[in-house]
This record gives sequence, structure tokens and C-alpha cells, in this order.
Amino acid sequence: MSRLDETKPFIPVRIALLTVSDSRTLADDRSGNLLAERIAAAGHELAERAIVPDDVDEIRMIVGTWIAEERIDVVITTGGTGFTGRDVTPEAVEPLFDKRMDGFSIVFHRLSYDKIGTSTIQSRATAGLAGRTFIFCLPGSPGACRDAWDGILAAQFDYR
Repeated sequence: MSRLDETKPFIPVRIALLTVSDSRTLADDRSGNLLAERIAAAGHELAERAIVPDDVDEIRMIVGTWIAEERIDVVITTGGTGFTGRDVTPEAVEPLFDKRMDGFSIVFHRLSYDKIGTSTIQSRATAGLAGRTFIFCLPGSPGACRDAWDGILAAQFDYR
């Protein structure tokens, strides 16, 4: 990993955070809270935050709204990337992509494999670009969100 060029100014990224869950609230959203804390600690702006149920139309509506907002650079979702009947985040979000970011999924699975072994195949973590907005769909577990933020996203959001 390359080093930061401290001569360049830090530019905060404006991030919208969506938790996909039929049962979570802001009070007990451990994965969303973990990501919100890391976003703030890194100096970025939490521009929006919401929780929606595992419903393709609701997920697509809010992500689509955030893509259209000039003030949002990145959308991160957590939850709904597994294989149960209610896990529909990739189905809701991937049609919005103009370009897929296949490397994200590859690197995420590599990091995840080191922690949980072959169970990583149970995740459909995905990412892409919609217009000028980057979108990252993470699993709903705090461990997976920590791995994605600490191992990939934190460095990618700091251009220095």
C-alpha cells in the first residue's frame, strides 16, 4: 500500500449510508453505527443515513435518489448481500450501475477469506459507479463492514 502524500490537502468525501434490514433501528444497527463512526473518524461527511427493509423497490428508490444528489459522492449499503430469500440488495442496486467495480468484490473476498475462510462465498458484496457516484454494497455483519472499511474503503477515499 502506498503512503499518504501529506503535502496534499485532505478532501472529505460525502457519504450516504443505507442499512438494509427488516429488523434494525438506528439504536441497534451495529454495522451502520460502526461505519458511521469510521466515516467520521476518517474526516469524511455522513451526508445521509437511512434504514430500509429488504425490498428491491425501496432500496432502489433511496439509492437512486442519493445518486441524483450533487452533494453525495459515495453510497455505502450494509445488509442484504447474502443468499436468503430476503437478501435483495445486489438485485436492487446493480441495475443502477453504469460500470461495475469487480475489483472491489475480489479484494473484499480476499480479505474476508483470511478472517472467515471459505464462508466468504456466502457474500455477494458488490460495487460500481452510477453517474459520478460510487456505490459499495457490504454484508450486514459488523466484522465484514470493519474489514471492508479498514482494508479497502478508508484508503480509497483518501486521494493523498
